[in-house]
Amino acid sequence: MTKTLQCISPIDGTVFAERPVMDPDKAAKLLANARHAQKAWAARPLDERIKLVNAGVARLNEMKDEVVPELAHMMGRPVRYGGEFGGMNERSAYMAEIVERALAPIVLEDSESFARRIERVPHGLVGVIAPWNYPYMTAMNTIVPALIAGNAVAVKHATQTLLVGERIVRAFHEAGIPEELFVNLFLDHAGTEKLIGKRSFDFINFTGSVGGGRAIERAAAGTFTGLGLELGGKDPAYVMEDADIDWAVDVLMDGAMFNAGQCCCGIERIYVAEKHFDSFVEKSVDWVGKLKLGSPLDEGTTIGPMANKRFAAEVRSQTEDALAQGAKALVDPKRFPEDDGGTYLMPQILVDVNHQMRVMREESFGPVVGIMPVKDDAEALDLMNDCEFGLTASLWTADPERAAAIGADIETGTVFMNRADYLDPALCWTGCKNTGRGGALSEIGYHNLTRPKSYHMRKKQA
Repeated sequence: MTKTLQCISPIDGTVFAERPVMDPDKAAKLLANARHAQKAWAARPLDERIKLVNAGVARLNEMKDEVVPELAHMMGRPVRYGGEFGGMNERSAYMAEIVERALAPIVLEDSESFARRIERVPHGLVGVIAPWNYPYMTAMNTIVPALIAGNAVAVKHATQTLLVGERIVRAFHEAGIPEELFVNLFLDHAGTEKLIGKRSFDFINFTGSVGGGRAIERAAAGTFTGLGLELGGKDPAYVMEDADIDWAVDVLMDGAMFNAGQCCCGIERIYVAEKHFDSFVEKSVDWVGKLKLGSPLDEGTTIGPMANKRFAAEVRSQTEDALAQGAKALVDPKRFPEDDGGTYLMPQILVDVNHQMRVMREESFGPVVGIMPVKDDAEALDLMNDCEFGLTASLWTADPERAAAIGADIETGTVFMNRADYLDPALCWTGCKNTGRGGALSEIGYHNLTRPKSYHMRKKQA
């Protein structure tokens, strides 16, 4: 009997989509064909590649009326937010805009005697293993620059968002991207690891859990396949005594609760100067209390279900553990009667928390945030760094020099000042510690999707 992948909708627990798992040998043939097609694609003029990739993005936009409710069914994001098209389009357009500069050769000499330069050339076949929480944006972060740079691409999405890769690939094929060049894979973990172990890819970009990243590293061991890994996060915010409290509350609560807290750089822990702690907490509870939990298909819903029962169960477990250790929950459950004990999980704010509690140390990836008072910058810095992850940190102050000084000592990939939960495509998206390695977007993103090739040409023979 053929094994299948099933997307269980968080809306009602029914099977929303189902696809048969590809036989690894069949998938290997698709990948071999993609690698073969890559040579001709890389030989096309850069302007032609940009035009076709832009056309693929445009075609995907034309599918918006199908994509938005499909996402709601697969992972629970409310339809009122219109999917991921804003961020996806911003990033895709920027990467197309900077490619000539990003891939420009470094010319060291071009004299009568010598030509010496460093060029950047495509890896060959890039594998994109994409997550379910932002399945379009995270995948397109790599797909767009990889194709523009001259690579072939194979995409594999999480089962929770089973149809996304299929839809992206269809849009790009309809826009004129060669079918053999860009392929979608329906694989289970074993099949994926088998292909990685056979060096079926020249570079792999993975966004997902720390455990998933470790599995990919193990599978790739000894193959020398390049890896880009964006893994877990426990992103902190520090609200200083000179911060605009109302502004900080609005941005940080949105950063903690948007997408039911299922954001890579969502705010999961907040440290507030003692002077403002009570005010910040009171305003935050009021902000969260105005959210509307419910079906993502309802235009009035502002926070939908979590993508899967087991994700919600982990957040509940962390919260219950904190409460058992003395934490206090401030959001009244009566405001969120839709919380069903399954995927529908009410948002929560915790105080009287500490770093012995899982909710302040482990990735929650859900609509819960712990808030602690701090007496000074040193204490805030120690707490922000007391974490196995390092993706972003959000600093709130009127003093840029102070923020820069603190930011220099934070173990993180990105330092924000007076903003949070945003990905600027001009900046490298990267992390440290258990958040992973590598970098996406920006000029550095192109560098990671290509390799350097040096030319030392002596023009005159002795």
